[in-house]
Amino acid sequence: MAAPSRDGDHRRTFPAFPAREPGADGFAETWWGNAWVSALEEGALDPKRLARGRGYADGGNVDAITVTPGLVLAYVKGSRPRPYRVQVRLRTLDDADWERFLDAAAERPGHIAALLDKQMPHSLAEGGVRLLPGPRDLDPRCSCPDSGHPCKHAAALCYQTARLLDADPFVLLLLRGRGERELLDALSRRSAARAARAAQDKEPAPLPGVRATDALAARRLPPLPAPLPVPAHPEQPPVYPAGPGGPDPFALDQLATDAAARAHALLSTGRDPLADLTLWQDAVRLAAARPGSGLTAGTRALYASLSSAAGRTPAELARAVAAWRQGGLEGLAVLEEPWDPPAGRFDRARPLLLAADLPPFRPWRNRLTHPRGHVQLRLGRDGLWYAYESEPGRDDWWPRGTPDIDPVGALTGLGGATADE
Repeated sequence: MAAPSRDGDHRRTFPAFPAREPGADGFAETWWGNAWVSALEEGALDPKRLARGRGYADGGNVDAITVTPGLVLAYVKGSRPRPYRVQVRLRTLDDADWERFLDAAAERPGHIAALLDKQMPHSLAEGGVRLLPGPRDLDPRCSCPDSGHPCKHAAALCYQTARLLDADPFVLLLLRGRGERELLDALSRRSAARAARAAQDKEPAPLPGVRATDALAARRLPPLPAPLPVPAHPEQPPVYPAGPGGPDPFALDQLATDAAARAHALLSTGRDPLADLTLWQDAVRLAAARPGSGLTAGTRALYASLSSAAGRTPAELARAVAAWRQGGLEGLAVLEEPWDPPAGRFDRARPLLLAADLPPFRPWRNRLTHPRGHVQLRLGRDGLWYAYESEPGRDDWWPRGTPDIDPVGALTGLGGATADE
């Protein structure tokens, strides 16, 4: 059955039913639909008119059906070109009847559940308030000249109405005077009020507890159990599957491994080794933990994501990763934070470089630069020297080599560092 249109809670219009297949069974399938058909047939005065009406209904002669309180209305095609206007009237319930019906429905939660599931319980329809019509309760009226009770057009409409009741018992309730939303709201209010009254009538359960003197009495607590031993090392994360549109499994593995290592350090030392890192420092640390070097195809997406989150460029991140791999957090500080070292180690570095047959390095703050501009030493706050390289004539310094307490040792392995050019 097609969905009805609603002009309001008290008016529903259903589209016409199509013609039925030849030899189809009775019009109603539910017990309440069959009760409607029985009321029609037991109150009819002429079985032949009923048979003609059943044929009209089978053939799809009944147009759209409108249901309002106390009335079913439709146009039925007969033997003439112009269809007949047919009404079937049914007495609506008064306020007292509705009060009894609502009380009976709210008394059993299963009644409301059945109605919402488009079912009509026997106990509700045939209880203190009868919802279904009896043999003389249906009042058919038709614009045709036939004075039979009912005429074949009215009988056709009654048969099709049984099919409406099959699909939705709220059609029967609307015929008796109340719309679906109105009834559901009233049932909801009654159920809530009934539950509130039941809660008030129920005696409160005694509260569990102990006497205050017992709770405050001095007592010795048993010792805490010994803590579990700290694992020797964090476990490996599971293997993450790769899926179309899903996250990079390698990135997930890296994050899981990093989280496990951080948790293990916190458990074994009581200190979070990364708690004081800034967003940028942590991004550099994560990128530096990725195997390989430079912006390869495998690291490009990770570098782009981390640099964007920190408000930097992938090139800046790549340089910072080189500094982190050279000396960790201190190596990153040497890259980004020039400072003025006190006299002593910094001043003694230049004579050491000259003694190693190197030319005079130009000093600036914590940095010593080869006169050709291709090698540079930077003194970290940790007392170590960090070597940097650049193309001659360009201020594009990249960390190289291993930090050393000796400035000459920090230059070991750098091409052209010991040549006096």
